[in-house]
Amino acid sequence: MRTPAGKECPYFYGNYYRGREVEECRLLESTTPPLPWKPALCQTCPVPGIRLANACPDMELIPSLSRPFPFFKQEVHIRAYCTKSHQDVQEPYIGCGICHPISFTQSGENDETDSIA
Repeated sequence: MRTPAGKECPYFYGNYYRGREVEECRLLESTTPPLPWKPALCQTCPVPGIRLANACPDMELIPSLSRPFPFFKQEVHIRAYCTKSHQDVQEPYIGCGICHPISFTQSGENDETDSIA
């Protein structure tokens, strides 16, 4: 669903049926205790970009809220964990490298039909 920031996010929920104005972030609500959500958090949230780049079902996103400096606005920070390899994911946009190994060979490199005889 489209967030107030205009990005597609699988964790954002908005119910506007018959005049309702219910909006929530289900990722922030899934933590214990639930983290408070405000529409302004969607502006700098990295989750839509992470899910667009990496849709691995084994990667679990763990959110936290923090301020870089006391006078700045709160920001969502994400820690990623792979449930298949049981390790923290260093780069959530790419993944852990075990679930979906990256192949560095390009098609046509070792192709014998392209050689001139």
